[in-house]
Amino acid sequence: VQLVESGGGLVQPGGSLRLSCAASGFTISSYTMRWYRQPPGKERELVANIPRTGGSTYYGDSVKGRFTISRDNAKNTVYLQMNSVKPEDTAVYYCNAQSPWDNYWGQGTQVTVSS
Repeated sequence: VQLVESGGGLVQPGGSLRLSCAASGFTISSYTMRWYRQPPGKERELVANIPRTGGSTYYGDSVKGRFTISRDNAKNTVYLQMNSVKPEDTAVYYCNAQSPWDNYWGQGTQVTVSS
């Protein structure tokens, strides 16, 4: 069972980035998928949530209107589209898959927003 995040890197303020989270060893269609982030020196926080069916997404107040979570169950992958990024979006971004029985985490991908 594995979640592998990719797509992180250095981006300028106002730019865009798309993170991907590829799952293996299980099928994400049975899982609520979430993106979390942990800024330097701070606690991990929930960024976005998408249920199994793909509807009723949730976003943290700090990213609402700028970030979009989506899922492609056929590709067993979840995405986070990040637009109009700000320096305060700098963090390690983690993918999470949760069901009533399991809770899986990826290893994280670093996103740095700086000019």
